[in-house]
Amino acid sequence: MEVIQCPLSGVLELVPRVFGDARGSFLESFSARLLAEKAGIREDWVQDNQSVSAAGVLRGLHFQRPPYAQAKLVRVARGRALDVVVDIRRDSPTFGQHTQVLLSAERANIVYIPTGFAHGFVSLDDDTIFLYKCSNYYEPAHEGGLLWNDPALNIRWGDEDFVPIVSPKDEILPTLAELNSPF
Repeated sequence: MEVIQCPLSGVLELVPRVFGDARGSFLESFSARLLAEKAGIREDWVQDNQSVSAAGVLRGLHFQRPPYAQAKLVRVARGRALDVVVDIRRDSPTFGQHTQVLLSAERANIVYIPTGFAHGFVSLDDDTIFLYKCSNYYEPAHEGGLLWNDPALNIRWGDEDFVPIVSPKDEILPTLAELNSPF
C-alpha cells in the first residue's frame, strides 16, 4: 500500500496493490493491520455505507458533530468521483482550505478523512458506487455540513458550465462564515 499525504494534515490517499491477470484482478480493500503499520490509522470502524450516483450528482459537504464525529475511509467500487475534503478545525492553520482526490475503481485508491473535516464528492460517471467506512454511527441529530458552492471555499467541482445535481438538503447548508465548527 502506498500512502500519500494530502495538503491537509491528517488526510491521506491510500493506494493498494492491485494484482491483475487475464482472469481479472484482486486487491485487499481493507486491512486494519496495514492501515496501522503503513499509515498510523487506528480507528474502530463500526459502519459501512454505500451510495450509487448518476454522473453529475454532488453529495456533501457533510460531517458529524461530536460525540458522533466520524473518521472515514472512502473509495469508489465502480466509476469515478472527485472527492473533496474541507478542514473545519477552528485552530488549524488550514481551516477553510480543501483538497481534492480523483477516486476511481480502476485505480482502487482510498481517502482517509479524520474527524474535523467536511467531506463531499461529485460522481463523474453514471452508476458510480461510492463506499464509506465510518468510525462512528450515523446520528441524524448530529449531522452538519457546509454549502458546496460557498465562494469562500473556492472549490472547483467541474468546468465553469458544470451544474451539479444536489439534494434540497445540501442546497441550504451554511457557508463557512456561518458555520459554528464543533472541532
